[in-house]
Amino acid sequence: MAKTTKPTIGTYIDPLTDFAFKKLFGSEPNKDLLIDFLNGVFRGRKHIVDLVYNKNEHPGETVNEGGAIFDLTCTGNDGEQFIIEVQRGKQGNFKQRAIFYTSRLITEQAPKGKRSEWAYNVKEVYLIALLEDFSLDAGNEQEFLHDICLSNRETGKVFYEGLGYIFIELIKFVKTEAELDTDLDKWLYVLKNMSSMDKIPVYLRKPIFEKLFNIAEYSNLTKEEKTMYDTSLKRKWDNKAVLDYAVNEAAKEAKQEEKMEIAREMKKDGIPVEQIAKFTKLSIAEIEKL
Repeated sequence: MAKTTKPTIGTYIDPLTDFAFKKLFGSEPNKDLLIDFLNGVFRGRKHIVDLVYNKNEHPGETVNEGGAIFDLTCTGNDGEQFIIEVQRGKQGNFKQRAIFYTSRLITEQAPKGKRSEWAYNVKEVYLIALLEDFSLDAGNEQEFLHDICLSNRETGKVFYEGLGYIFIELIKFVKTEAELDTDLDKWLYVLKNMSSMDKIPVYLRKPIFEKLFNIAEYSNLTKEEKTMYDTSLKRKWDNKAVLDYAVNEAAKEAKQEEKMEIAREMKKDGIPVEQIAKFTKLSIAEIEKL
């Protein structure tokens, strides 16, 4: 069984826990933090000056139609919509879920009744996902940001700019303090490391980060907020313990299967069972069953 690890409370809350992420980025008084982060994510391609927070629960239009619950969703000053998600562990059909989420926001734009005046004037929709403990693209060990849109497969030319998916693999973001060149670099470094810091670093001494660190200071939370954060942090560590256990068990099974395959080949070659057991560390009984 996976062991539950008691969470360690530092000077600052972990921004990647459910409670902390919503406290830091999900309320009207703190929307300047989310605006600055999103502008860093889009790297000059878009410039957001204001946001309006929207509902996070989007039920289906019928009882049998699936609904969607987002971590955060908001609308920009030009009517574009953003879904911001934190994904902590690998999930089946994750890409399909991303498509479903954005599709839900697109279909909800259609007015009820007559649609002739609307003429499919769809506003832009973007999903930004922070992937904490898993990789979306295992084939590239250095590319931590995936900026995806609809494009021509042959030429690479963008077909439609108004639907985008930005996946950020935090597990691959390994830049050091000296390597932080862009605002996005600084944001990702803070998201990964703030909970282990004891003060705001000099290189982050700008108003937006000073505000972030002030809000994130554990001692500034109310008693109720501390309880909520402690619960959220414990849930995160519990989930990580379960995931680590599953990964370790899978690795053990793979190693055992590899040993058994070697033993099968050795048996085919007529090698004595005792010698196979000595080489593979399998029991004689296990080898004789092969």
